[in-house]
Amino acid sequence: MFDTLTLARLPEEDEALRPLVRQLAQDAVAQMPMDARARSWSGFDAAFSRKLGQEGLLGLTLPKEYGGGGRGPFARFVVVEELLNAGAPPAAHWIADRQSAPLILNFGTEEQRQFYLPRICKGEALFCIGMSEPGSGSDLASVRTRAERTESGWRVNGQKIWTTNSLHSDYMIALLRTSGNPQDRHKGLSQLIIDLKVPGITIRPITDLAGDAYFSEVFLEDVDLPPDALIGTEGEGWKQVTAELAFERSGPERIYSSVVLLDGWIAHLRKHGRIDDATRALVGDFTARLATLRAMSIACTARLAAGESPVVEASITKDLGTSFEQELPNAIGDDLASHPGEAIAAELYRALAFVAQIAPSFSLRGGTREILRGIIARGLGLR
Repeated sequence: MFDTLTLARLPEEDEALRPLVRQLAQDAVAQMPMDARARSWSGFDAAFSRKLGQEGLLGLTLPKEYGGGGRGPFARFVVVEELLNAGAPPAAHWIADRQSAPLILNFGTEEQRQFYLPRICKGEALFCIGMSEPGSGSDLASVRTRAERTESGWRVNGQKIWTTNSLHSDYMIALLRTSGNPQDRHKGLSQLIIDLKVPGITIRPITDLAGDAYFSEVFLEDVDLPPDALIGTEGEGWKQVTAELAFERSGPERIYSSVVLLDGWIAHLRKHGRIDDATRALVGDFTARLATLRAMSIACTARLAAGESPVVEASITKDLGTSFEQELPNAIGDDLASHPGEAIAAELYRALAFVAQIAPSFSLRGGTREILRGIIARGLGLR
């Protein structure tokens, strides 16, 4: 059920991380044009991720005995916020740091924790998530890809799609059917770690409208895995995934995907000295909504820090946040077009073109708007 979000503040000890992260981010983007920075959390640079690992800025929520920072979700919030605001490229470590590491910590065996977590904290083990399948949309419960027990472990057959950065990842944590059939829905689902270098795996990139290929489809044909590939308890995969998605849906990435474009547009307004009432109202509207969404995201982070799983609250934050992110390029494009006498810098134009092209995906990744509103409706007791 839905519980009212309570406003929270970022602790001072976590705010203290901000100067270091800001400097690292500024160094990383010093030579990057605006349209490259506008790629936000899809910007990929493995060397930059390893640099963050060297500075102790990955795995902040993991215990120190596994190479982590021994801190809470607020510390990670500060790091992510600074990286996204600058347009620094965090994609290489993104999924491992945000989802895979907490999942392994909470549900993995001690051997899995000892093997994977220190590597994640160093930026040396890159993960992708194998949830979606062709023809299923955001209906994760209709999983058809199967993992069957063998004498030596597991054998996997099937297909995953929209697996972000799988082409450059070392491992995929996949939601697989280990018993029953798709009609069983949530029953019989499990999560396994798949080494993407083992035989039987084919990865094909999917090029989007902007010409990027973050997503891929992954084909698994008689992929043999060891017994310890299973994470958690067999058949409990749905419960584990539900908890995992709270990390994915409530973070600052759900409000800052268009922020580099917003900053570029405001810089354009200042350059041309445009301070009329309509422009001030538009900037004020964006600023107020962004501040509100940030407060909601911090409130969700506080729930996570308290050991709770704010599934409904995270869904609300993502739904409102992605709507905001999608409105920005349209509104900015309309504003610039209505002032044809103002010269538009080439990099601002390219950034606008990129965000406008990619914005429809904002309400798809991490769960479609329709799925999220179904979760919200159930949480409010409306269905």
